[in-house]
This record gives sequence, structure tokens and C-alpha cells, in this order.
Amino acid sequence: MKFRYRRTFACLAVSGALLWWHFGQPARPAVGAAMPATVQANAALARQVDALAPNPDARRGLIASAHGSVRNAAGALVWDYNRFNFIGGAAPPTVNPSLWRHAQLNNAPGLFKVSDGIYQLRGFDLANLTLIEGKTGWIVVDPLTSEETAAAALAFARAHLGNRPVTAIIFTHSHVDHFGGALGVVAPGATLPVVAPAGFLDEASSENILVGAAMGRRASYQFGKLLPASANGVIDAGLGKGVALGKVGILAPTISIGQNPQALLLDGVRFVFQNISGSEAPAELAFFLPERNAYCAAELMTQSLHNLYTLRGAKVRDALRWSGYIDEALARFGGADVVFASHHWPVWGQP
Repeated sequence: MKFRYRRTFACLAVSGALLWWHFGQPARPAVGAAMPATVQANAALARQVDALAPNPDARRGLIASAHGSVRNAAGALVWDYNRFNFIGGAAPPTVNPSLWRHAQLNNAPGLFKVSDGIYQLRGFDLANLTLIEGKTGWIVVDPLTSEETAAAALAFARAHLGNRPVTAIIFTHSHVDHFGGALGVVAPGATLPVVAPAGFLDEASSENILVGAAMGRRASYQFGKLLPASANGVIDAGLGKGVALGKVGILAPTISIGQNPQALLLDGVRFVFQNISGSEAPAELAFFLPERNAYCAAELMTQSLHNLYTLRGAKVRDALRWSGYIDEALARFGGADVVFASHHWPVWGQP
């Protein structure tokens, strides 16, 4: 009997709580609209002009803009260059103005000149595809997530810079947006140097095969893949506009970077590699180009504050170790004229 009374009172209590939640809560705005507190907070931030100042570096060196879309062999959409064309002007009330500014700066698909002999394809995928001019061809750094977007990026570059062969590939780290499109820039079985950090294959397979299914589902939430591109949906993925949905492949490295520093000659270009494994990725490298006085930071440093833990479930980053690599880069390569990365736009000049 006591049990029945307790169960009855428990049911009444839960029912009452649900009724209060339904009728006692303050009125909510329509789906997609911003709460009044959000509108006020965003408006207050918008008045801080310095936080919303333009950054000409985001468009510096633009050679040609990309338009249209990339489709696979079956005609399915892989990437849409125009998906975020609605981003412009003042921030809408649903979006933090600082985030809106970043989304605008990050929305420039095209080919860019970083410095003599260094070019980047940005906005073709989540990451940048970087081309370094060698004596006989292109050294490709980070061939994006999918074969389709990587092939489109390389074709776009060749249309504007000349039809040069790919003579080497560099994977800066073990995340799929930096190696998945490898077979879009070279044919399977191609013989050429493939440079990657020590432990690259182990970490790439661990993340994308062993826990790939779970992380893929979580990534849909992290990057808002299922949301419409709008001021009420997704406007940016932070490191880039989004992740391409195409065919993913990989190449086995022929050269492993495990020392610090480690010098290497690729197609007549001298590289000084810095192993930064255990920073943003478990296996990662950066490099310096002495003749061009340029430093590639991979994801050691980008134009956003990087996360130490990802919603998709990648390995937690070691903040102290990461900061130590930044100090090391500053000590060894701090005199570089330009710092470019695997995402966003470069930084030019000395502080």
C-alpha cells in the first residue's frame, strides 16, 4: 500500500513539474529566432568596433576566386563554393558578431599567393591545400579531405599557374582533412616522396578506422553538417567552412619525420622539419623553408583559439607540450617573413 501511495505521489510530482515547464515558463521566440537576452548581448558586442575590425590579410594575395560546386562521378554534390554567400554585412541578431566576422573572413574560396613559390587553395574543403614550387613540379602539402575536392583544387591551381606535375606530398598530421584527398592529386601506385610525421599511419588508422564510425557521427554535431547554411543554422566550422563529403583515401609515407630539427631536400627545395607530435594531433609536423624564409605552422598556430578537447572525441591535446612547441618555433624560426598554416590565412612580417 505504501508503495502504491509513493508511486502515485511520484507520478503527480512529475506531472506537476511537466505542467509547470509547459505553462509556467516564459514565452519563447519562434524556432530560429534569437532569445531577447541573446539579441541584447550580440548588440552590445557589435558596439565594440575593435573586435569587428576588417582584416585585409584574409584576402591578401588572391589570384582567382572559386565559384560553383564539386560533384563526384555519380553527380552527387561534394562541395558547394557558394553555400555561404549569404554571409555579409552586419551580423544578424542570431549570431555573435565576432563569430560573424570570422565567418566572413573565412569565406573566400580561391587561389592565393603566400609568397614567391608558395600558393594556397583555400575554401575548397575544411583545410588549406598548399603548393610549394619545386624545380620540376609542385610539392603538395595537405591534400584535403576528399579526392574530389583535392582534384578540383589542383585543377584550379593548374589553370592559373601552369600544368606542373606533383613531385612530392607532405601530410602535416594524422587528421583526415589533411590526407584524405591524396589520391585526387596523384594516381594510386605513383612513385614519389610522401613525407609524414612519425607514427602517422598508426594514428590515422586509429582515429578513422577503429573509432571512425563513432567519431563520424559526433563530427556531424561538432561541425553542424545536418544544419542548413543560414543565419539560423551553420555559418562556419571555425577552421574552415565545413568538411567535404567525398571519397577518402590515403598513401603510405615513404619518409618519416621523428627528429627535431630534421632537414630534407624535396624537388630541389630545402626543408627543415619540426616534429610537433602530441600538440594538435598525436602525429604532427611543421616546417621551415630557409631559402624563402617561410614557416608552415600546420595547426600549431592558426587564426582561431584551438580546442584542447574535440566534441567528436579526438585524443585530448597536451596544452603544456603544445605551448612548448610554439616556444621552440619562435626560438628557431621566429625570423620568418611569413607564417602560413593548414587553415585560415597567413601572417606576414615581424611583430
